[in-house]
Amino acid sequence: METTDDLAATAAVSLADDLPKPGGPMHVNADLAPTSPDERRWGLRDLAALWVSMSACIPTYQLASSLIAEGMNWWQAVLTIFLGNTIVLVPMVLNAHAGTKYGIPFPIYCRASFGILGANVPAMLRAFVACGWFGIQTWIGGNAIYTILAVWFPAWKGLPVIGMLGLNAAQLACFLAFWAVNVAVIYMGIESIRFLLNVKAPLLIVLGLALLAWAYVQAGGFGPILDQPSRFDPGGSRAGEFWTFFFPALTGIVGFWATLSLNIPDFSRYARSQRDQVLGQALGLPTTMALYSFIGIAVTSATITIYGKEIWDPIELLSHFRNPVVLTVAMVSLCLATLATNIAANVVSPANDFAHLWPRRISFRTGGLITGVVGILMQPWKLIADPSGYIFKWLIAYSSLLGAVGGILIADYYIIRRTRLDLGGLYQGDGPYRYARGFNPAAMVALVIGIAPCVPGFLGTVGLINVGPVWLRMYDYAWFISFGLSAASYLVLMPGSRAQDER
Repeated sequence: METTDDLAATAAVSLADDLPKPGGPMHVNADLAPTSPDERRWGLRDLAALWVSMSACIPTYQLASSLIAEGMNWWQAVLTIFLGNTIVLVPMVLNAHAGTKYGIPFPIYCRASFGILGANVPAMLRAFVACGWFGIQTWIGGNAIYTILAVWFPAWKGLPVIGMLGLNAAQLACFLAFWAVNVAVIYMGIESIRFLLNVKAPLLIVLGLALLAWAYVQAGGFGPILDQPSRFDPGGSRAGEFWTFFFPALTGIVGFWATLSLNIPDFSRYARSQRDQVLGQALGLPTTMALYSFIGIAVTSATITIYGKEIWDPIELLSHFRNPVVLTVAMVSLCLATLATNIAANVVSPANDFAHLWPRRISFRTGGLITGVVGILMQPWKLIADPSGYIFKWLIAYSSLLGAVGGILIADYYIIRRTRLDLGGLYQGDGPYRYARGFNPAAMVALVIGIAPCVPGFLGTVGLINVGPVWLRMYDYAWFISFGLSAASYLVLMPGSRAQDER
């Protein structure tokens, strides 16, 4: 039986026929228009595969390392990761609702609350973060190729470094080769991405479990890390400090997928029903993040027994293998894992976001290419030179911004509009979402209010200014504070202001 939302989605599709045609007005093109019935092919399995594929990646494998290095034991680290992903699942599912109901991508969804032009503000906040992540993931994939091929071509490691890049020619070539593969997939379109995700999901789970089994057999168990007590326990070196570490760590874990919790309509617009998007995400995200983090912990623990040192980087670990077949399978698997995660998490959204800036001139493919170029210019190998800063400064910093965007979107869609949008109005420059010359002042003010309390703590954390401990402590809760403040502020500033003629 069809639900009310499913019937609304059908109505939205028929309503899309009445929209201005792509190539005419500046506010729509073929990539930003609502999805047609033929495009809604993503079922529960596809949505679950999306999250299994994106979660089963090298950053997830390494995610628990910083938690353990700071004093947690293995189960505290895995539980923190599971809890953080369960928390971020809530705004993920809530924001996905509009995509499935109306068939609209993230920047169009933002128009209801931020305005027809103001939607570019959250879209660009999301896009530039994605460019950074795209560069990081592309570097990880290229470095995997380089590291494993260097086992066969050891002379590569002796090549001279190229100027200020800090890379040798082989490293740069591997990075650019992997970048080119990413761009090729972008040009093949959304169906190629769905196929890639469905292939990767079961493969990476099997390979992860195979690596876990290898580590157990080789080490005669899982090694000392799993027996290591928490340094926060009574008598430990950090006794009594657990909660002061736990909450900023939890905020960092939430920040890991904070971007996707906003732009999930870019994927849920292809879902067949609300049931598929809710169950698919719930089954795929928290479970895979916890499982792959545990695999990372257990395998790293075993490397202490096998190699006499901790090896948290799976690329470095695989470089110790010498069997050509194993190395080939490992290289292909790592590249496939990184490729699928990168395309889904870091290209689909900014491609739509850049297209939204200038719909008549920028398509999804062009937006994807812009993402790729910016990702190179950010020199990602320098961004991840410090893993501690990468997680606890980079993740929390941007999560504080994106928490504020999420608070506004959810407050507007669920509390003010009761999930009812004027689909045609979302594409009209002079329609109900024009507000003040295309910008909604209430959303802009609420965004600043949500972000402002986190700024001093961020500047103090990265060492730009000296601030008091209160600001630093507030920064530890950045995503939660910015989300709550922006939502509350928006509701105060937008009383009874539901757009007219919503359908």
